[in-house]
Amino acid sequence: MTLPIIPQPDLPASLAQINLAVFEGRDSGRILWQPRIDYWYQVNRKRGTLPAHLAHCSLFEVYDYCHASPRYFLDSLPVRVRYHNVEVRDTRLPDGNLQRIWQTPLGCLTECFHFDEWGLSMAWHEYMLKSPTDVPIYKYILEDEVWFWDEDGYQKDLAAVAGRGWPMYFHRRSPLQSLIVETMGFERTIYFMHDDPKMLQVYLDARKTGDDQLYEVITAHPGPIFNIGENIDSYLDQPPFWRKYLLPYYKLRCEQLSRAGIFTSIHVDGSMRHLLNDLRDCPTDSIEACTPLPQGDVSLQQIKSALGEKILLDGIPAIYFLPSYPLDELFACARQVVELFYPRLILGVSDEVPPDADIERVRQVGELAQTLV
Repeated sequence: MTLPIIPQPDLPASLAQINLAVFEGRDSGRILWQPRIDYWYQVNRKRGTLPAHLAHCSLFEVYDYCHASPRYFLDSLPVRVRYHNVEVRDTRLPDGNLQRIWQTPLGCLTECFHFDEWGLSMAWHEYMLKSPTDVPIYKYILEDEVWFWDEDGYQKDLAAVAGRGWPMYFHRRSPLQSLIVETMGFERTIYFMHDDPKMLQVYLDARKTGDDQLYEVITAHPGPIFNIGENIDSYLDQPPFWRKYLLPYYKLRCEQLSRAGIFTSIHVDGSMRHLLNDLRDCPTDSIEACTPLPQGDVSLQQIKSALGEKILLDGIPAIYFLPSYPLDELFACARQVVELFYPRLILGVSDEVPPDADIERVRQVGELAQTLV
């Protein structure tokens, strides 16, 4: 795959080239340090707690300070959606929650989001599907979607990243995972699967068909790396669900993306123990955010055994960047990750650098990473 010529900062080598080399199976001779510090930066900027020497720095300048590479597009996604006959209305409620109403000719669906104290992260407070009877309305919404590629936005974001890496992007979750996380919630999904399997299949088929158009757009305008942003957790995505619903969908999309020359990753940031025997069969090129002990429920050695030759993105538990953890434990963990996974490795934080982390630790790991190969 030929990289376009894009502006590059004053760095010792193009981190974009090193980023792509990992996915191409080449040893660039250097470890790519790619911690996700976006949330740390936004929270500390908003509450006025950025360190004095970084108070006037942009996010990209903080990445440079940490000898680090950004992983994702920061402001926008290159694939966008619009609707012909569906109206989407957002209203901020007195309690600070965001209410979203989806108005269609078949009726309306309502969902509500709760924000963190800084207004930067949100989770579902109310799901749009209250019962299986809402599925036909949701199916209409999916059929009304028109996906399109924002080339100007894509090129603008590439220019902003400026050779610091090859930013990947992600879109909505796979059909079953969307039901669990986005549209119905885990408890209702379990009842739905048991009580109305025919309507469940209507939902899954509608979502898959809706995704067909999305992936047609993605593969027609390929960027090098695409992330299936699932947030997999083995207590929610249990092995029977993984094998029956998730794995076949991943195979479908990964084959489609691979034919277009796109490398793939999947986000596994929850408990892993019950899925360790299944992860090797995941058709993605890499696994992102695997969280080992003491934060996760498996060891680094168990993750390595499960992944085999798959690329690991991340590997260092986020809690090690908090001041309460000994610095030598952080360094020992970083060395172990490199020893086990390099060169099939993009070193990072599983999952993100927390707001109360010591950013100097992020910089110190960046310095350490330059000495380990």
